[in-house]
Formats: sequence, structure tokens, C-alpha cells
Amino acid sequence: MTDWRSRPRGARAGDGQLLGLALVAAVTGVLVTKVLPSTGSPWAPVASLLPLWLGLAAPAALFLARARPKGLLRWRVTDLVWGLGLGLALRLVQGVLEGADLQPFPTVQNVGGPFSSRWWLEQVVASGVVAPVAEEFFFRAVILVTIYRLLRRNVGAVAAGAAALLCSAGAFVLLHEAFALLSVVAAIQLFLLGAVCAALVLLTGRIWGAVLVHVVYNATFIGLSMIGTYAG
Repeated sequence: MTDWRSRPRGARAGDGQLLGLALVAAVTGVLVTKVLPSTGSPWAPVASLLPLWLGLAAPAALFLARARPKGLLRWRVTDLVWGLGLGLALRLVQGVLEGADLQPFPTVQNVGGPFSSRWWLEQVVASGVVAPVAEEFFFRAVILVTIYRLLRRNVGAVAAGAAALLCSAGAFVLLHEAFALLSVVAAIQLFLLGAVCAALVLLTGRIWGAVLVHVVYNATFIGLSMIGTYAG
């Protein structure tokens, strides 16, 4: 069965323009999110992220509608297996890199009290679901697939895949760097997450495994925070 990875004629007409529009939309979303003034409302932190999510989700929806990457949205049970396994593995790697065995469990921070409605919105919904889905569809659908298809005809599948993986994972790190100064370890962790998700999309041709890896990776931190709060 063929999919977006094996189109003999390479990229669809307009893929380059779609990529450019996507990057402009993402940068605009970042800038608007950063300059929005805080209203002091308890929901302001989540509301301020709406321009960013729109800047990622809108070009992803446009890309899927116009570029039609065949097979990218297929679902297989193995996607669940990969998502759970790799998500947990990456969290363990993160723990090793940060020496988590020598540190206490993370705890729920001051977001309206442990497990309040605000905490559920900011942590579980925003960080655990919305952010991973929006980011994966932008970085692993728009960026990864477009760069792969633009390069594949001229440089071959392996080189195109490597370039797409590096660009996708690198852009993923830059997005997080735009909102907080990252340590070297944090940057490595985010690059590994982006690279693993990109490799999974390239190897399977499907995006849902990568989405689940990202969801599991974020959800495990939320779970550890809950454990640390109860233990404390």
C-alpha cells in the first residue's frame, strides 16, 4: 500500500507555499501570545495560549485539506502500543538526564489549589491533550511531511527523511525556547521527543502514534505531580 512517503512525483503543487504560510502563522501565534497582556483572570494563562494553538492548528487543518497526505490519518492498534511504550521510555530517559532519582516528586504548583478546576484546565486539558495534539499536527504533519515531500525526489527518501526529522525536531525545540530559556538538558529532552515522534511518523506513515507518544510523555509528568502532591 502506498502513502504520502512513496509518491513517485514528489511534492504536490503548493506544498512550499503551504509550508511558508504555516511558519508565518506559527510565528504570529507565538508573538501574539507573548505580547497579550494578562487580565489577572484565573483563566488568563490558558486563554493567552489560544493564539498560539490557533497558529498551529489552522495551518495544520489547511495542510490536511489541501495537501491530502495519503495514509497519514490512518489508525492501527500498533499506534497505541508505540505511543505508550515510547512515551514512557522517553519519560524515563528524562528522569535519568535530570537525575530524578535524587530529587523529590514534582508537585502541583499554585494554580488555584491542588486539583482545582483551574488545575484540571491548565494541566490536564491544556498540557495533557490540547498542546500535544496541536504541536504534533503542526510539526509532524505540516513541517515533517512537507519537507520530506519537497526533498524526496531530489535527494532520496533517506536523506529527505533525515532532513525532515531534524527540521521538525529543531523547530519543536525553538517553539519552547520562545517561551522559556531552556537548559541544555531540557533542550536535549525536547529534541529527543520531537525526533522520536518524527521517526515514528516516517517509519509508519501515520501520525497517531506520535500524538500518543507526546500525550503519554506529558501525562506522566502530570501523574507524577499528583503523586508528589498527595505524598506531600
